[in-house]
Amino acid sequence: MTGRVAELLPSAEPVRFLTDDGAAVRRPRLPVPEPELLRRAYRAMVVGRRFDAQATALTKQGRLAVYPSSHGQEACQVGAVLALEDGDWFFPTYRESVALVTRGIDPVEVLALLRGNEHCGYDPERHRVAPQCTPLATQTVHAAGLAYAERRKGTGRVALACVGDGATSEGDFHEALNFAAVFKAPVVFFVQNNQYAISVPLERQTAAPSLAYKGIGYGVRSERVDGNDPVAVLAVLAAAVEHARSGAGPFLVEAHTYRLESHTNADDASRYRSDAEAEEWRRRDPVVRLERYLRRRGHLSADDVSAWSAEAEEFAARLRDRMNTDPGLAPLELFDHVYGTPTPQLEEQRELLRAELEAEEALS
Repeated sequence: MTGRVAELLPSAEPVRFLTDDGAAVRRPRLPVPEPELLRRAYRAMVVGRRFDAQATALTKQGRLAVYPSSHGQEACQVGAVLALEDGDWFFPTYRESVALVTRGIDPVEVLALLRGNEHCGYDPERHRVAPQCTPLATQTVHAAGLAYAERRKGTGRVALACVGDGATSEGDFHEALNFAAVFKAPVVFFVQNNQYAISVPLERQTAAPSLAYKGIGYGVRSERVDGNDPVAVLAVLAAAVEHARSGAGPFLVEAHTYRLESHTNADDASRYRSDAEAEEWRRRDPVVRLERYLRRRGHLSADDVSAWSAEAEEFAARLRDRMNTDPGLAPLELFDHVYGTPTPQLEEQRELLRAELEAEEALS
């Protein structure tokens, strides 16, 4: 095996800094993130988990049309955002709501897509966050293209695109890897391998040793990480972002994690996985692991835990109150921004809807 090929291969075992109970492993392969960054990550994970639970409850109350929970994947959600600088771009899937909240986006704006009142409730340019993407892997091509543009402009900015394990079977994912590698686009592809593409288990999706090995065919440096180890996730993603920012080209990271809830509220996970399997992953809870680690190191106090738990409850209460107000809808906005110059067909459809709305208003 040549040196070049060996450099591209991921580690034989996922990178790990913490044991399942939060104890530090010996001689980690990468520098340990600074305590203050780990404290930020812990706080964001606590708030993010409470936000996730509140969003799930809002779905049951009919305030959201659908909600894909990321409960159990908080280390990946938070780590992906904290690895980036403010000027870098983030390309999320529909499951990255906690990541968007961590990025500082208004939670009501984050939930606009899932509420059904807007395709994207926030300003992508302001937050450097692309719209949440429902079709699998299509945003990876966008991320590669934007990253290449940033390289051409010499800005030093990086793009990070999140995908699930199922998305790695899509053509767009492979096209994005190839383009990014050929043109050395500064982009990180972050695969959250939560073991299932809805109900399809990983072993029915790929025969590769791991998803991280998909990078080598395109000349993309890859790594594997324990996705429920927040310290390892931050360390690996920091190294991947630095690799991309330095001009060395794209980087593929596969995080081994697990979604503890169903795919969405429309799914029943008990039909395709066992309670014992889910319970095994609950023992690897990323929030608990990081809390134990920080407490043992003297970087987290009982007062910190209480304060951030209270902050999370207040955050959820504010969200609940705001989401209990019906959004103002403007149906004709459906036709705005579809084309720079609307087509005759689009104008005809707009007028048909306008007439229908006026007729309904006259009857009310």
